[in-house]
Amino acid sequence: MSGRPRSGGVRGRMPRSGELLALIGALAVIVSLALPWYEAPAHALDAWETFGVAVVLLMLAALAGLILFGATLAERSTAVPVVAGVSCTAFGLLGVIAAIVRLLERPDGASALCAGPWVAFAGALLIFAGAWQSMRDERSHRYPPAEPTPREPPPAAP
Repeated sequence: MSGRPRSGGVRGRMPRSGELLALIGALAVIVSLALPWYEAPAHALDAWETFGVAVVLLMLAALAGLILFGATLAERSTAVPVVAGVSCTAFGLLGVIAAIVRLLERPDGASALCAGPWVAFAGALLIFAGAWQSMRDERSHRYPPAEPTPREPPPAAP
């Protein structure tokens, strides 16, 4: 055995710093969904009680971050993580915008912000920054050059 992965197999390489940032950001957004978001007179409101388009965009950004991390770990070709990085960058940017909207907008009766939207904002920023870093990091030494087996020369003509 030459020590190289067989063609068509899963490479299972280590994630780079961009993918790790996106994973941490996705986990932060997921955790933020369980935290209180707004202080209301009766009780604290979480993301599920104030559910809207912004929360959906934050969840999509978190999903994109998880997909980027998973695509990097189980890549079959370099195309899959690149597509995941581009998509994650777009969803990360939408997540940042959605988090800013949730920071600025308060539902009816809410008097103060709690930790939830701040954690979601930080997570969305990490997803965006990680995906951006993932697209920027194109280290060629990660992918050794192909060494095809030489073919036999054709028989000489008489």
